Amino acid sequence: MKIELWAIGKTNEKYLEAGIAIFEKRLRNYLPFTLVIFPDVKTKFADPTLLKAEEGKALLAKLSPDDYLVLLDENGLEFTSTGLATWLERRLSGPGRKMVFLIGGAFGFSPDVYARADEKLALSKLTFSHQMVRLFFLEQLYRAMTILKNEPYHNG
Repeated sequence: MKIELWAIGKTNEKYLEAGIAIFEKRLRNYLPFTLVIFPDVKTKFADPTLLKAEEGKALLAKLSPDDYLVLLDENGLEFTSTGLATWLERRLSGPGRKMVFLIGGAFGFSPDVYARADEKLALSKLTFSHQMVRLFFLEQLYRAMTILKNEPYHNG
């Protein structure tokens, strides 16, 4: 199964870009992986609800009906790293061609995106910037793959 991480807006910090690039490269040794960055939605609306709706329309238009959509959401399932690896192994062996992990915009997801989601995962109870979440998620995805392959990266 192919895995994609979708995010909105460019990464502004060079140190984050460097870390993201490292884990993108490492992940490709384990599975087909793509990072997809959507441009910020240009809107005249300052209202977060309208901005989320516009972002949601743009994202949902790019999904295929058989894509498995997982929102990275503060109210999602929480796992240890080994728990995430087990969860991922079950999903990768299931039906479907592509699993999309989605990082929402600054104000989160629209109701339509929540309605389309197959699952929600939380990285932590802490709040991180949307740019940092990219790096943290990629590192955890890589860690999960090394756990599944019994490789020494994960020491817990």
